[in-house]
Amino acid sequence: MGACSINTLRIGQKGIVMDLAGDDQIVQRLLEMGVTPGCPVQIIRYAPMGDPVEIKVRGYHLTIRKKEADMILVDPQ
Repeated sequence: MGACSINTLRIGQKGIVMDLAGDDQIVQRLLEMGVTPGCPVQIIRYAPMGDPVEIKVRGYHLTIRKKEADMILVDPQ
């Protein structure tokens, strides 16, 4: 399976970050928060309306907007 947006993963599913695509400011912010290519991530939960999304990255939980999560391309595991 190829790279897909992290939003396509189910709760509890893991993936490896392959790339960050989109607005440079948001990509830079994600990089600063530790979301980097090669880093494993896991979907913890989606809010009832789908926004925001809680992910686990580098041992901590990070809550990001759906728009930001769309920019994280992962290889599902």
